[in-house]
Amino acid sequence: MIVRIMGEGQVKLADSHFAELNKLDDALLEEIEGGDEEGFRRTLGDLLDAVRRLGEPLPDDALEPSELILPAADASLDEVRSMLSDDGLIPG
Repeated sequence: MIVRIMGEGQVKLADSHFAELNKLDDALLEEIEGGDEEGFRRTLGDLLDAVRRLGEPLPDDALEPSELILPAADASLDEVRSMLSDDGLIPG
């Protein structure tokens, strides 16, 4: 799956990593719903770090269709809230 981190670029990520990412996504959703700014900031950073660690960056000149778009690390709680679906940022 191709994942785009806004403002950074694209990463190719194996589907086998989505269980780990979904745990972080679930925690992020709870923090957003509860208005926990500190927890939100920490978990968003953890989620983005996991994508960077587990994925393989695509070259800067590659332009693949992104199947998942994640917010930038400095996105506000309200900006991320507007990106959410019922499942959070990551479907499933």
